[in-house]
Amino acid sequence: MDCAQADVDRLTEFLDRLGAGSVSISAGDDRQLFGDDPAAPEYWQCCRVRALFPADADVDVLLACLRNHLGPGPAASVSVAAVPDQDWSGSGQSGLEPLLFGERLCICPSWIAPPPARLVLTLDPGLAFGSGTHPTTALCLEWIASRDLRGCTFVDYGCGSGVLGLSAALLGADRVWMADSDPQALAASRANAERNGLLDRLHYLEPRAPLPVPADVLVANILLGPLRELAPYFASVTRPGAEIALSGLLATQAEEGLAAYEPWFSMGPMVFRNEWVLVQGVRRL
Repeated sequence: MDCAQADVDRLTEFLDRLGAGSVSISAGDDRQLFGDDPAAPEYWQCCRVRALFPADADVDVLLACLRNHLGPGPAASVSVAAVPDQDWSGSGQSGLEPLLFGERLCICPSWIAPPPARLVLTLDPGLAFGSGTHPTTALCLEWIASRDLRGCTFVDYGCGSGVLGLSAALLGADRVWMADSDPQALAASRANAERNGLLDRLHYLEPRAPLPVPADVLVANILLGPLRELAPYFASVTRPGAEIALSGLLATQAEEGLAAYEPWFSMGPMVFRNEWVLVQGVRRL
């Protein structure tokens, strides 16, 4: 289905509540919208949203829910197609390469030999979000790889597969707290931690629970709505001088994301990749 950029968050959250197994976003047409800053990246005015549902989902009910949610105009763009069975494991392995971040970090599938002289996190694509290929994950990994994390307390909020927290542990973080509301994500992060010999440095945190010790670094790669709501909580679990990095944001949402954190954090420069952005800041004293 096609929708305006401003409706993407609302629509993707609604599809998730309907039971979508995955949601992806791409350009809906050839139109592009430019920001006031000529150095800012191009981003989409019209977005195409694709959601994958189980084969036994009631399509008529899904369409009725979408029409009620979107209204008759936008709902007219909705189309449905069956996805044939195939060897998803085999097809998912084709074309994958080790991913390099900074001068030290490598995210590598288990069936590929990693490059030398790198800290290697072995991570296979799976059901939980986060293997390093999505632009927002890559932005976070590059940010993490550029920090000296030795001995720090690190929070990966909305951990998914655990790729961000596990990378921080590999780069020297002493204690890594992982939080996610999805039990599948927590199971995947534990399995990935065990595979990489990092389980002893991982600790799991209930969403919005207090930390026993304030964090030195916090990273969250989620959506604008939750990021806005979590700003006071993130301020409460980070020490003065702590660094935060937030992504999962479209470039058009950057200013709104910054505004939510400015009461507690001195926000630094934004980092763009295609239509996505990472915002960063330091906890005020």
